[in-house]
Amino acid sequence: MLTQVRSLFTCLKTLQGFVLVAILSASLTVFIGVTLASSLLYENILTRQAEQTSETLARQSYSAMQQVLRQGWNREQMETFIEETRLAHEASGYRFTFYWGEGVTQRHGDIDQPEMDVVIHAALAAGGERVWRENGTVRRIMPLVARAECLACQQYAAAGEVLGVIDIQHDLAPISRVMRFNYLAMFIVAALMVLMLALGISKLFAERIEATLRQFRQRLAAVNSVADFRNLNLGDSDVGFQELNDAMQQVNALVGRLRNVAVDKDILEFEIRLLSKFIITSEVVRDWREFIKELLADINTIIQAHTLVTIFQVEDEGYELEVFWYREVAPETRATFEALLTQLLERKHEGQPACIILKVSHHTVVSSGENEALADLTPEDIRLQTKSLLLEAPKIGGIVGIGVQSDLAQDPIRHIVIDGILSTLLNLVGSVKAIYKYTQDLEFYATRDPLTNLHNQRIFKDMLTYEVGRATRHQDHFSLLMLDLDNFKTVNDRHGHAFGDQFLHAVADTLAHSIRPGDFLARYGGDEFTVILPQTEEEQAYSVALRIASNLSRQVLTAPDGSTVRATTSIGIACYPNHAGNPHDLFLMADNMMYKAKRKGKNCVALPEQEEVAAVFKEVGEKNQMVLSALEEQRIVPYFQPIADVRTGEVNIHELLMRIQLDDRLVPAGEFIDIAESIGVIHKMDYQLIEKAFAQVREQGYEGMLFINLSPKSLIIGEFIGRIHQLAIDYGILPERIVFELTERETVSNLKLLEKFVLDLKMEGFNFAIDDFGSGYSSFRYLKQFPIDVIKIEGEFIRNMLSDEKYMAFVKSIVTLAQSLGVSTIAEFIEDEEVLAAVEGLGIDFGQGYHLGRPGPNFVSRRQPLLVSK
Repeated sequence: MLTQVRSLFTCLKTLQGFVLVAILSASLTVFIGVTLASSLLYENILTRQAEQTSETLARQSYSAMQQVLRQGWNREQMETFIEETRLAHEASGYRFTFYWGEGVTQRHGDIDQPEMDVVIHAALAAGGERVWRENGTVRRIMPLVARAECLACQQYAAAGEVLGVIDIQHDLAPISRVMRFNYLAMFIVAALMVLMLALGISKLFAERIEATLRQFRQRLAAVNSVADFRNLNLGDSDVGFQELNDAMQQVNALVGRLRNVAVDKDILEFEIRLLSKFIITSEVVRDWREFIKELLADINTIIQAHTLVTIFQVEDEGYELEVFWYREVAPETRATFEALLTQLLERKHEGQPACIILKVSHHTVVSSGENEALADLTPEDIRLQTKSLLLEAPKIGGIVGIGVQSDLAQDPIRHIVIDGILSTLLNLVGSVKAIYKYTQDLEFYATRDPLTNLHNQRIFKDMLTYEVGRATRHQDHFSLLMLDLDNFKTVNDRHGHAFGDQFLHAVADTLAHSIRPGDFLARYGGDEFTVILPQTEEEQAYSVALRIASNLSRQVLTAPDGSTVRATTSIGIACYPNHAGNPHDLFLMADNMMYKAKRKGKNCVALPEQEEVAAVFKEVGEKNQMVLSALEEQRIVPYFQPIADVRTGEVNIHELLMRIQLDDRLVPAGEFIDIAESIGVIHKMDYQLIEKAFAQVREQGYEGMLFINLSPKSLIIGEFIGRIHQLAIDYGILPERIVFELTERETVSNLKLLEKFVLDLKMEGFNFAIDDFGSGYSSFRYLKQFPIDVIKIEGEFIRNMLSDEKYMAFVKSIVTLAQSLGVSTIAEFIEDEEVLAAVEGLGIDFGQGYHLGRPGPNFVSRRQPLLVSK
């Protein structure tokens, strides 16, 4: 049943079915209405005719009865007459019944007659003639009234007396049944005729429209792309009905309007996919060329793009070009394209020095097979649309462009969408290339000193540890030289920082030419340098030190005032394993010998005597005891250095620093941190420091953020997370107000373990910063591996950026990277107003340094701007 109903509704949804049902519905409605009306009319006429006939029969019977009475018939004759009359009319459907009144029965005795109903009694009493219609029967009641002329033969009756009643009933039901049957038969025949006629008309109507609609569907089915849609034309469709033709013309007009806004689905899908590629991972940055190849392959799925090019400026030297071809092209095509690029750059540099192309690299996405000919494209085939991504500060920006098929201009709407995709694509490529450049700089300067290009302090410490391990395994010797320039401060003060940098650069070159290729040279910091001499004992090390001192003393530079400047150095030597058995002690020994050389009058070399070795380590032991005693007696003291918003000067952040109270003197962290880490108590000192700092936060009602500088070794202590979190709860300090600074004093061998603890603390709501960012090679690795919220830029870069372009470029790279990652920045070592202004101009968020505030035992109020000293 349900299936039949569904089929009926499906039929009604078709054009032919709808027309058929409409015709049938209208025809049957009219026919049924006419049939009902005619049937009712016929029954009414039949009823009226029956009433008239019954009246005639009643009066005839009454007249005949009077005639019989005039002839003087007796009672038996009258009853015979009545019975004959009844039988005579019964055949025609009329039933006669005679009732005699009470006066007649009294005079003539009881008469056998049917029982009277209410109607008969009423007629006998009132004497009026009445007609009823009841259940298809017409009933006429005619009273027999004695007239004056009848009294001659009816002496016993009075004039006007009702002698009896004639009851005539005519049952019309048989006639109505026959009539209704005939009407039903006629209705069925007519309905079949109407059905056949409706089928014919609906089929003719449907075929007339279906031909046009079939053509309409075929044209629509052929539309599989926007190009097919543009060729769609419905203007020649003729349905045969003016209204439908007008509707088709409106549809055709709508198609024409849609052509102007239609865009290929593939293009939109590619644009959506392109957005997902804005998640730039370290793998994308590392393999950026493969990434661009994939992009070029992707865009060729929707439009024909021949080439994509990146143009980057290398400082002020010139440009490096990377050209990515979708398919291999002939050498002549490459040369033509390089000429086009050169013209483009020359136009951008019009009125400036000549544009120099340093290097052009070509890459191919799809390689041609052995039997495939190389593509030979003309300049017209490669229409280069360029988007400028010039990043002037630092000058590592460039231009990226893409060569696409030139017929885009024929479709303005499609051109707009494609142009948007190209803009997105080019910005993506430019961002990846720029971040790749930043990453290269960061990774280089993470291990190198930006000024001298020598290895820096962090990589030196790692190499020293490595060399101790290597020498231990092979039972070998090596030596360490510690150098400090004797007169560098005088050079800086007399001739300026710019000449001082030139002086350090010249010293670095002299040192590099004074040692063997296998030796390791590093700038430890400021005017201090270190040299690791593998497989070298004391005598050889002493000889190398003398050669270095001699070469430096012969180095002559001309200062800006025309005077000559020479370099002298004090060199300390320590040998493994003669003077120490671990990296820390070996460095300590070389550092002490360097100060011994200075005490001897500078410009000389110092080797440790046997008794000096013991004295040095005795001093170290005393410092160890100082640290342990301070820890035991809880003489760890918190100090707080303000960190100000460089735009407003407001202080809402403090860095927690550690001091040791020794009698009436405060020992700075630089004098004991290395010792505390070496003897394994640094985490205990951190606990004591943090608890005292938290107590002071609560006591002073400080509501700002607190930066806590911790060694990675403290972070990976198993109980650290629980204890710090509990301390924060005990003192009512929200975790998000605490920022832990990751330092790189010691290399963490298990970065995965450190990452786990950092993520666990992050889950508790604590924040993280990288301290001295850029000073160590692990900084960038930390940034990639850990959820970092803040970058503290190495103070040496901030201090020297105004006098050295490399430092400035490096700071700008860090700021750009941090802004790309959504990470806040803090500049360390802000020591004058000029540096502060430069920091603000670079877009750095916060500043720290003696110009903004020195460390103290209390917090600076955050409600008032910090007053800085001039």
